Amino acid sequence: MSKLIVASFVFTMQNQQSPTPFDQKAAASYDEKTAGWASSRDALFSLMRQIFAELPAEARILCVGVGTGTEMIALAQAFPQCHFTAVEPASAMLDICRQKAEEHGITSRCTFHEGYLDSLPASDPFDAATCLLVSQFLKEAAERSHFFNQIAQRLHPGGILINSDLVLGLSAPVHKSLIEVWLRMLGGSGWGEEDIERMRTAWRLHLAALTPPEIEAIIAAGGFDTPVLFFQTLFIHAWFSKRTSSG
Repeated sequence: MSKLIVASFVFTMQNQQSPTPFDQKAAASYDEKTAGWASSRDALFSLMRQIFAELPAEARILCVGVGTGTEMIALAQAFPQCHFTAVEPASAMLDICRQKAEEHGITSRCTFHEGYLDSLPASDPFDAATCLLVSQFLKEAAERSHFFNQIAQRLHPGGILINSDLVLGLSAPVHKSLIEVWLRMLGGSGWGEEDIERMRTAWRLHLAALTPPEIEAIIAAGGFDTPVLFFQTLFIHAWFSKRTSSG
């Protein structure tokens, strides 16, 4: 998935145009550093394809925080007539996304926007949107709901949002048990102690520690029907929901 996850880097979709630290070197190593989650990522993508199966054949899909474009490529291969708009503020990440689109022959079906969602030019409403491992960096509930409302305003009523986030507001015993498994997985993926320590610091300082019901309420407050949890792997949860008629 697009942010599955080098969480030691602080990536936000805030309206404040804060610098994104995905330079060329970090972007180039991003896919390699997340390769350990390939099986979980592929399981998520498989379910996403089933959820989006109800979309029109020529649906327009908005990918918010697309990163290196992994989810966009997977969806483009599954839905060969769909058009994708990739939103990403980190130029080095978006460059890799473009390269992947060229390699897979889907550039003609893609629009690339370097920037944040609020600077994306107005267009016809989208049929669906993806937002994978982005909103957890917005720590205030009101700010986070506003972010989801920005997505809702870009969708048709009934348009589908697939969102995933890190769920960190868990009880201490549960968190401790999961983090031990998570860290073993990082170590097995070639992460060094320095990388892992940066990740710990980033989680503590920059991520909202919310439970699944709290996240679901925030998404709904942004203009969506009650989100449906359809995927979970360690701290990563994913939901789908539809824009309300008044979203």
